Amino acid sequence: MQLLKKSLTVISLTLILISSSCLRYRYSRESVSGGNVHLKQGEVGRSLIPYEEGVASWYGKKFHGRLTASGEVYDMYKMTAAHKVLPLGSIVVVENLENGKRVTVKINDRGPFVKGRIIDLSYAAAKKLGFAEKGITRVRIYLVNEKEAEDICYSVQLGAFSIKENALRYAYSLKKMGIKARVEKVGDYFKVYAGRFSSKQEAMSYGEKLNLNYFIVNCH
Repeated sequence: MQLLKKSLTVISLTLILISSSCLRYRYSRESVSGGNVHLKQGEVGRSLIPYEEGVASWYGKKFHGRLTASGEVYDMYKMTAAHKVLPLGSIVVVENLENGKRVTVKINDRGPFVKGRIIDLSYAAAKKLGFAEKGITRVRIYLVNEKEAEDICYSVQLGAFSIKENALRYAYSLKKMGIKARVEKVGDYFKVYAGRFSSKQEAMSYGEKLNLNYFIVNCH
């Protein structure tokens, strides 16, 4: 009888330990997969740096489940955004200038590719900013810290190829035209870049002189 009681006690303790481990695991999984990014209140108040103002839009079901430029799978219910030049993985605060609402998002994709728009937010971020139904709104983007602002540099992207040899051939043809180009692998593509500039304006001025199709991106 004594042995039976001891056995039951050991089994009970084992089950409790397994249950608590599962709960901790489930909690950590939900914390990571939720996709929300947070900054400490003091950090936000001290470090926000106004970066850019313009029109924001959002993207949802059509792209849900597809790969982003960072290699992550796009989830319209996570707090993320697409930007043309900000470093992938950087954290920014976006303020809706029409109602004062703010959200913190991670840049994990490139875009928007509609003229006149500066950022494409996830559906979740647009919902929290209060413009999901409207579709677009005017926003201000804030960088989180000065170091991130200092580290930003810009390049002129002249091409993107799925086959490396094609990218190298194009870079070589540019070289013969007097344009110093480089090929870098970004995600599933081999992209052809020219120049490194400390401001978007400098990069744009250089791109205009080339008389080629181009757009400005963040240096990699």
